[in-house]
Amino acid sequence: MEISALLDMVRPLYAAESFQGCTDGDIQILKDLFGTLPPVLENYYRAAGRTKAFHRVQDDWMLPEHFQKRTWLRESDHLILLNENQGCCRAGIRREDLILPDPPVYTTADDKTWTLCAPSTSEFLAAALLYESVFTFSYNPEEFYWLTKQDLALMQSRLAKLPFSLPNWMEMTVTFYSSAPDNLAALMDCGDLQVLYGAASEASYRRLMEAMDGLGEPI
Repeated sequence: MEISALLDMVRPLYAAESFQGCTDGDIQILKDLFGTLPPVLENYYRAAGRTKAFHRVQDDWMLPEHFQKRTWLRESDHLILLNENQGCCRAGIRREDLILPDPPVYTTADDKTWTLCAPSTSEFLAAALLYESVFTFSYNPEEFYWLTKQDLALMQSRLAKLPFSLPNWMEMTVTFYSSAPDNLAALMDCGDLQVLYGAASEASYRRLMEAMDGLGEPI
């Protein structure tokens, strides 16, 4: 996926009027540490890596200064992209794959066993930015909901499924559904089905609530 298309997709979810990119100095810090950066990742960093809305989320996107301060990031055999807020899971690109134009991304809970999370960096960025956006919405029910399989079938009949997923994150697979560019429902399958949803605008939230009416029980 082209970075410009990715940013066009997530812009309304974050209500982002503009994007803030990393500087040449930021990029050089990472290249000095890792030798090179995949073109798709460098393009993302330059276009939007420092966008404030992207960093006011549930988990922590790694920035060059994190690598300068944290020895474990520099010494990892992966370039870490995203770290769960309590350090229970993280996602990264294998050092040997950094020469690829759009390398796969793996996740781990213990820094020993790594599992494929996305076949390409661009797909990971799309899925992870979607997932993180659902924690930022101004309009939301402020609760997770349990869904039955019947609830899920109804939700799938009412909302459009987006062509991205986030498997093997926190021992769950996350898929995404929407009825407008600025609303989103994140379905988390961890054996049980949970959903968190919301919107960046009140009108879009009302539209989403019509689709979600009667579905699920608050956790």
